[in-house]
Amino acid sequence: MIMNELLGKITSYNLFNYLLPGILFVVILDKFTNFSFTQENLVIGAFVYYFVGLIISRFGSLIVEPVLKKVSFIKFAEHQDFVSSSRQDPKIETLLEASNMYRTFTAMFFLLLLFKLYNFLSIEFPILNESSIYTLIALLLVMFLFSYRKQTEYISKRVKANNQ
Repeated sequence: MIMNELLGKITSYNLFNYLLPGILFVVILDKFTNFSFTQENLVIGAFVYYFVGLIISRFGSLIVEPVLKKVSFIKFAEHQDFVSSSRQDPKIETLLEASNMYRTFTAMFFLLLLFKLYNFLSIEFPILNESSIYTLIALLLVMFLFSYRKQTEYISKRVKANNQ
């Protein structure tokens, strides 16, 4: 019952940008490396997989997207143009959701490769295992701090664009 209520409240954005990539990442990681985040309990699993997907999405937003912009693989429209066009063409929001999903999947595959590399290095250099949890916590802290800053800047840009 609780699970059905939670699933009913998940938007398509949350499903395709957090939950699905989180589940796929955990399944592939389990088969591809010595790491396992698989959960037996479905409720706990849903939260763990959602959180893993959120991490993947943030990595895509903070690392993958800027790198692809820097090498001119992608180019964004001006933010004010985006806000104005979104008012006139609601399909832009749907297209943005799909674009973000592709970015998240790109980040997921990149992170799978990084985990595989770390897996290999931790076998060759066991000292890596001793501090891995602290390193992970520190990296997540930094990533979410930058995510918070980016989201706040995005909100400020939207407010500014709507007031012009």
